[in-house]
Amino acid sequence: MIYQRGCELMGVFLSSGDLVLDRRYRWALDYLARGDRTEATEILEQVVEAAPGFAAAWFALAQLREAQGDRGRAVAAFRAAADADREDFQGARLHLARLGAGDITPTMLAEHARRTFDEHAPRFEASLARLDYRGPQLLLAAVTAAGGIAGPASRFRSMLDLGCGTGLAGAAFRSEVDRLSGVDLSAAMLAEARRKDIYDRLAEGELMAFLAAEAGGGTRHDLVIAADVFVYLGDLAPIAAAVARVLAPSGLFAFTVETHGGEGALLRSTLRYAHGSAHVRSAIADAGLDLSYLEEVATRSEKGEPVEGLIAVAIKQEEAAPAVGAI
Repeated sequence: MIYQRGCELMGVFLSSGDLVLDRRYRWALDYLARGDRTEATEILEQVVEAAPGFAAAWFALAQLREAQGDRGRAVAAFRAAADADREDFQGARLHLARLGAGDITPTMLAEHARRTFDEHAPRFEASLARLDYRGPQLLLAAVTAAGGIAGPASRFRSMLDLGCGTGLAGAAFRSEVDRLSGVDLSAAMLAEARRKDIYDRLAEGELMAFLAAEAGGGTRHDLVIAADVFVYLGDLAPIAAAVARVLAPSGLFAFTVETHGGEGALLRSTLRYAHGSAHVRSAIADAGLDLSYLEEVATRSEKGEPVEGLIAVAIKQEEAAPAVGAI
């Protein structure tokens, strides 16, 4: 896809406005693909000197400098990329936050995710197949192991698929639910899900706003799932609390995250969050839910290596009836 201004590295090319400089930018990427970082860096530095508003070149140069261990100059290049492209298609501001040189907000992450998935929707499932993605199947197995599916009598009346994307998780659970709803930021992803004709309701929107509307309208779900969605959220406590408000009594909340051995949430170079197990446990407990299942899994691979992750299943316990005569 070609834009008047823009970037590459996420499949979007933003021209410098000069065909010669655009060609030199492509040469730099070719050198990089052959492993020649020195030549690629030299060309990119020449390109941005001649075209200081060329966001794609600045972004590529920033990534190169970071890979070479030059954090200070990488930060400067990411800032130049962000300044050159106010819409920030590449997510330069997110990289600055990751490097501790800027603030990050949920809105920034949401907008980055929406643009990414709008662009990649037509080839999204093919890309996941190459990554050996198996999140929905593992979630289904976890919900079953947690006791949520034990036969025809235990079908879910209503299920909500958060960040439903093209509908892979919905397809995995469809036979277990009576009414299936999905919500996603990306209109293009929802269009792909709609073609599957498996959802009873699909909505476009930001997750927290959608959940607030569901709770305000009195809608309750027996199962809420999120497959490979929370990698775009830092603190899981707000989303867990919001989900708790739309769960029916004895309802289940099942989700996957990428994980790491430390505490809290870590924003990786992939612009995906990894969450420590203690953070997951705390978010669930603070939401008033009971953790019934937490296992280490790898829902996908990168560069042939499994990505460490967790699957969690939590339950909303039924409120005890007040004792007779209680005040």
